Amino acid sequence: MPPDDRAVPSEGRTPPDVRTIAKYVVAGLALVAMLALAPFYFASGLMAPGWAVGAFIGVWLALFLLGCFWIRRKPLWVVPLPFLAAGIWFGGMNAGGAWLGWTP
Repeated sequence: MPPDDRAVPSEGRTPPDVRTIAKYVVAGLALVAMLALAPFYFASGLMAPGWAVGAFIGVWLALFLLGCFWIRRKPLWVVPLPFLAAGIWFGGMNAGGAWLGWTP
């Protein structure tokens, strides 16, 4: 047995490499970005009617939960979710303002 027990991984497991750690860090930052988008979705009620706010919050929640599910299996799949969420919110609010007459 080597003199330094900390140098040997326990139970034959190898430590994760730098790329694996980087994937999880980037995916974690993407989930933080999803949380940063939440106030925009919840504040949609300043312009959109209640049914639309409910739909926006449902979409955000579905995307966030999908990201929480994917982060363990496919962490890089989480990265586009904040961009998708921002596009859905921005496009939905603009479409509602243009076609449905939503005004602040």
